[in-house]
Formats: sequence, structure tokens, C-alpha cells
Amino acid sequence: MQNWSVWNKSAVTEFILVGFPTNQNFQHFLFFIFFIAYVLTVTGNIVIITIIQADSHLHRPMYFFLGNFAFMQVCYITVTVPKLLLGFLTSINKISIGACFTQCYFFFLLGGIEHFLLAIMAYDRYVAICHPLQYNTIVTSNVCWSLACGCWLGIFLGSLLPVASLVRLSFCGPNVINHYFCDVSPLLKLSCTDTSLLKSYFFSLMWIIIFSCLMFILLSYISIISAIFKIPSTVGRQKVFSTCGSHLTVVIIYFGAVIFMYVRPRESYSFEEDKLISVFYSILTPLLNPFIYCLRNKEIKQALQKCVQSKKSFLAHLHM
Repeated sequence: MQNWSVWNKSAVTEFILVGFPTNQNFQHFLFFIFFIAYVLTVTGNIVIITIIQADSHLHRPMYFFLGNFAFMQVCYITVTVPKLLLGFLTSINKISIGACFTQCYFFFLLGGIEHFLLAIMAYDRYVAICHPLQYNTIVTSNVCWSLACGCWLGIFLGSLLPVASLVRLSFCGPNVINHYFCDVSPLLKLSCTDTSLLKSYFFSLMWIIIFSCLMFILLSYISIISAIFKIPSTVGRQKVFSTCGSHLTVVIIYFGAVIFMYVRPRESYSFEEDKLISVFYSILTPLLNPFIYCLRNKEIKQALQKCVQSKKSFLAHLHM
């Protein structure tokens, strides 16, 4: 009730999402592109989850965390893209103030989970490569579940306070958000409340999350690379490094875009530029994730081929 009373104090009851303003023909083209990207992302990540569940050889910590990551990516892209697609089909893309804060919360929540899952996956690879003999005793099933549940639940609870602070803002107009979803920066800019402290709080929090996870990942990979160079054979080094190549690729793509988005000097912010960068880390990265892991990971490819062959055999038997 308190949140609704806060919203009722605002003159604004809904926002208009600008999205990508172009002529109608190009709007239809963009709708097609983003629709295909969304379908491929959801399908690809669900395929990864299904393969991991179906193949007993993949019931290992590395793939347990990959399954969590794939599920998070499905949720992450679903927070923004369906509303964006709807905007391409309507002349004015409106969103209620309650739905806007809900979208902002889940986007912030899932972004935080992505950072910590990438850090946990780096830790898993560090233990596997640097302490292979102790791996099964260190990364047990209970440890995997504790890390995954701690990540999801911790970020879920930790995101409540920042978004609760955002909900208490007043919006007196204008109500036009120059973005394709409700992000923190445009909401702070539209508020008629003094947001200077809240801006510092939000961006300090983002810096802490981004750089703490990134530093943990970098330290893990420094130890991993050091251990790899101690392996005498070139084939052995390539084989060991291939187990973390997919993860490292995702880390570089995702953190590169996020750092450029949130760690720039504030005076250099441009909402038009922000929209393009947001597409890169909130749509393109989830889209690339299934392809990166399926093309670079031999075990995933083998499990996928086995699954396809079993389906063909079943259909052939059914036909006979």
C-alpha cells in the first residue's frame, strides 16, 4: 500500500517508451530482427538446459552452473524484448508506472545474478585446473547448490533496497523515456525529486558489483593461465584451456559492454548511445551464449549430436 501511495503522489501514472523511432517499414524490419533474436535466444538456452538435464555425462558442477546461466539468460531477455516487440506494433508504446518499476527491478536483479554466476563459473574452472586432485572434494553437490541458491537469493534480496529507493521518487512530467525499457538512468533523469544522492548510490553500487566480480574473474584466470603454462605439452595446454574458452569469451563480450555502459564519466552519457550499448549486452550477449557454448564446447556438441541421433532413430523406428 505504501508504494501505491507514493505513486499516487506523482502526476505521472504511465511512461512512454521511445524505443527506436524510425519510419513504419523499418519498424517492421526491426520487429522481425528482434523477434528472431528473441526466439533463437530462448530456444538455444532451453536446448542447453535440456541437454544438460538429459545427458548424465553432463551432470557435473561446470554444467550445473551453465544450466543456471542459460536459465538466467532466458529470464533476462524476456524482461525487455517482449515489451520492445509490442512497441514496434503500436504507435505509442506505453507502460504503467508500476510495470515500469517492476521491469527495472528484474533487469537490475538479473544483471546482478549474471555478474555473480560468471564469477562462480570462473571459480569452478580455477579449482578444476589449479587443484584437479581436490576438485571433487571442494566443488561438491552441496557447494554447487549453496553457491547457486546464495547467488539467486542474495541478489533477489539485495536488489530490493535500491529499487525501493527508486520507487519513492516523484514524477511530475514529462513522462517520455528515451529508451526501449525502464532503466535506472532515464528514470532518475525524469524524476522531479532531487536524485543526486540516489545517482551516487546506484552508480557506486554498480561499480562495486561490476569490479568485484571482474577482479575475482581476473584473479581466477591469472591463476588458470599460470597453471596452464606449467603443462609441458602444447596439446595438453590446448585441451585444458578449451574447458574455459567459452566462459572467457562470454566474460569478455559481456563485461566489455557493461563497463562501457555504466563506468563512463557521467558527462559523456548519451541516451541514444546507451540504447545501442544496451542492445549489445541485454539482447546480443544472451543470443550469442548458446552458439558460443555449443560451438566451442566439445561435450555439449557431442551431447547435442547424440540427442539428435536418438531422435532420428526414434522417428525411424516409429515410421517402420
